[in-house]
Amino acid sequence: MIFDFKHIFVLCLLSFSAVVFSPAKAQEINCTVTVNSDQIEGSNKQVYETLKAAIEEYMNQNRWTNMTYAEQEKIECSMLIVVKSVNGNSYNCEMTLQSRRPVYGTTYTTPILNFKDNAFNFTYQEFDRIEWQQNQFTTNLTAMLAYYCYLIIGHDQDSFQRLGGTPYFEICEQIVNACQSATMDNIEQKGWLAFDSNRNRYALINNLLDEAFKKYRNFYYEYHRLGLDEMSGNVANGRARIAEGLPVLKEAYRARPATYVINTFLDAKADELVDIFKKGTDKEKKTVYDLLTDIDPTRQATYDRMNEN
Repeated sequence: MIFDFKHIFVLCLLSFSAVVFSPAKAQEINCTVTVNSDQIEGSNKQVYETLKAAIEEYMNQNRWTNMTYAEQEKIECSMLIVVKSVNGNSYNCEMTLQSRRPVYGTTYTTPILNFKDNAFNFTYQEFDRIEWQQNQFTTNLTAMLAYYCYLIIGHDQDSFQRLGGTPYFEICEQIVNACQSATMDNIEQKGWLAFDSNRNRYALINNLLDEAFKKYRNFYYEYHRLGLDEMSGNVANGRARIAEGLPVLKEAYRARPATYVINTFLDAKADELVDIFKKGTDKEKKTVYDLLTDIDPTRQATYDRMNEN
């Protein structure tokens, strides 16, 4: 796939101004959805194909912003929904969402978001229309999908422009607020509530919009635009820029050890960081290895690969 990277970057800088409307090529997301129903026996499997098609249409055909994306500029992402149990029209699921973007001057695509939602629960009847109406709660499924569309776009924008994702994260926050006050079953409320978990939809968007994490979001931009995107011209400089910014993660972790946004960054970037720094200087490797194993000890085996010959 060929990406007109300068075009993407200019569009991101323009944000909401100087908008060119092009309904035929307006959609921002290209999401592949998989619905895994292997744990459900003796049920109508066709309903899961219908659900998959409905979700893909909802995410890929809706226009989520007022920016114009050409076909090759759409944000590539994937959604895996694992159905754990079904009770009538009530679905208890887990969902893993991944998105990525191309790195300037290369054929490499970097992971942007790798998020697992353990409470992806909703009510659905086959052939139900999945329709999003901003500022109005319709169903939990439509709300969750809209939340994740804006989360994807927000992270993508943050990787191109400092704090560029703020308008989209603010819409996520509006969706959270609407869902907290909406009438729904207890199982559907999970993920939206402030005290339900420190690793849910509420917690993530709360972190992203917290002034305390503005330095982290600036680092997120620098990691991509001043680090990865510069590597096609000078690998050493790009790698050094990333190493220089990584202490922001430790600073945020020390201030709030339960910070979810740092976990989500490392969920997406742990393997990439290993690949970047295994080719670095001995000093870079030691500094980065010590930092990552300190704040993310559960992935030490992954970081150990940084020191392999």
